[in-house]
Amino acid sequence: MIPATQLRTGMAIVHEGNLCRVMKVQHITPGNWRGMVQVKLRNLKTGNSLEYRFRSEDRVERASLEQHEVEFLYKDANGYHFMNSETYEQFSLQNDLLGDNVYYLTPNIKIQMEFNDGNPVGIEMPITVDLKVVATDPGLKGATATNSGKPATLETGLVVQVPQFISEGEVIRVDTADGKYLERAK
Repeated sequence: MIPATQLRTGMAIVHEGNLCRVMKVQHITPGNWRGMVQVKLRNLKTGNSLEYRFRSEDRVERASLEQHEVEFLYKDANGYHFMNSETYEQFSLQNDLLGDNVYYLTPNIKIQMEFNDGNPVGIEMPITVDLKVVATDPGLKGATATNSGKPATLETGLVVQVPQFISEGEVIRVDTADGKYLERAK
């Protein structure tokens, strides 16, 4: 059991007896009232989505799922294809199970895949990923890193705000929790 305030996007929890994936989390603190955690959940068996509001003092049961290291292979019309690094067994997941994690998947990236009763139900991304900038405007002359940002399109289609000194072709590090630029990759 974990406090509702520790819920994060991508977690698997048991809610009202159903295995659910947390798709979105919003902490709400309305003035002098008590804080709340508004979450959007997806039932992993039926695929239905629902919204639920936890009080900040509520406790939530985190689901215990099997995890195996997998490698992302490719994407096609049938979904996203992964291979178990130990058994070489291949799995396919649909876009709706992956959510925003699709923006961080590059070929050959190793990640943790979660299984429930032998069936893949989702993936757990690393904290950061390195992605290549494929399109961005040229930097403004005299702009400093703290002055302003500009949008950059990455190799996976994700658009993030980057400092003015970042140019096309550079590899940057992105936080997978909130999709924000962290630094240049070494």
